Amino acid sequence: MQALPIANSFKTLYQVINSRLQSHFNNAAIDFPSVKLDQDGSSLHQFIIDHQLPLEEYIILLTALVPHLDTSFFENIILEFLPSGGDFLEFGGVKGSNHRGLLPTGETVQFILGGNDLEKRITVQHLLSNGILVKHKLLSVESVKEGEPLMSGRLILDHEWVNRFLTGIETTPKFGPDFPAKNITTAMSWDDLVLNNYTQNQLNEILIWVKHNETLMQDEVLKRKIKPGYRALFHGPSGTGKTLTASLLGKHFNKDVYRIDLSQVVSKYIGETEKNLEKVFQKAENKNWILFFDEADALFGKRTNVQNSHDRYANQEVSYLLQRIEDFPGLLILASNLKSNMDDAFLRRFHTIIHFSAPNAQERLKLWEKAFPASCKPEPSIQLRDIADKYELNGAAILNIIHYAALQSISRDDQYIRNADLIEAIRKEYRKEERTMS
Repeated sequence: MQALPIANSFKTLYQVINSRLQSHFNNAAIDFPSVKLDQDGSSLHQFIIDHQLPLEEYIILLTALVPHLDTSFFENIILEFLPSGGDFLEFGGVKGSNHRGLLPTGETVQFILGGNDLEKRITVQHLLSNGILVKHKLLSVESVKEGEPLMSGRLILDHEWVNRFLTGIETTPKFGPDFPAKNITTAMSWDDLVLNNYTQNQLNEILIWVKHNETLMQDEVLKRKIKPGYRALFHGPSGTGKTLTASLLGKHFNKDVYRIDLSQVVSKYIGETEKNLEKVFQKAENKNWILFFDEADALFGKRTNVQNSHDRYANQEVSYLLQRIEDFPGLLILASNLKSNMDDAFLRRFHTIIHFSAPNAQERLKLWEKAFPASCKPEPSIQLRDIADKYELNGAAILNIIHYAALQSISRDDQYIRNADLIEAIRKEYRKEERTMS
């Protein structure tokens, strides 16, 4: 599906470069070929159509993309005009450490699109600094050593987009030091989530924003005054559904949810935390992702009075985070066990603050009823209402209890989940929290 459109696009690039070289070596007027894009279903052409990419940026994109598939593309064209070889300084380009062919630079597309026309070359430089490809983080020009021309840097395409254009498959970033976030999913549905009416009504605000914000941002007045992103704080005890809710929001709207791994982010070294977070924000900025910060008070906690240089840098870190979460254009969710741990400056910037309370007896009964497996029935002596009334447990603890009791039932080849197993599992959960069962 991708091969034919890519091949046709590279033919177009060949014709454009050939026209430029004909003009350059024959001192003649340039005669660029006409370019027509079809709705062929390819990722490349779909991106160009969706973003109304102008011809100049289409050529820039193809120039950056072609070495990833055709190693000697540029050399073969140049050989047609310089069969004896030799330097061709005007064309730009550099050699890589692994790649043996010519890698295009900003100077390469300046020559292809502008030749010796200084005004057109400046226009290309502007596109490489502020064009659509740059704004969507697809393309950048490699930084060069101080004193060297800015456009002598290589054209760098984001590897995820390279793979998407060439194969049609969108790859997910790999978790690690360069991307300290993990994609979280759930097999559960909204029916599995038990929340009180107040919390549910607040969640509906997020659902409405995700569904209708794009329409709102088309308003001529509001799009100038309202930042495009949405920030929510989920706070409440562990096991009350904060992470599950974030996962369900992603599932409902077909958005990937990435949970930031704080162990990979927070650093004792000055400036490293910001660098680690910036890697996530840069990746996510033009993706349709939800970012989820669990135990967020580790990052977004209260600022301290400045008593030493460490306090000063810690406060600078918070200031960086404030600015970064405001600039993020998508849905950003922070979760904390205690709202009081959060810095007031962050609280003012949330669109909604949602409390996930420990379930009451009626909510616990619903959790118990929903937790039992289809393959094992509770034995007749089990009174779920009495258990729900007596034992204060959250949803995560109830699932742990059912998991334990169901495994005991399976090990005995028993069709029933026994009350004794439930009580033993409840006792285990109480011990975890250093509570005493009555």
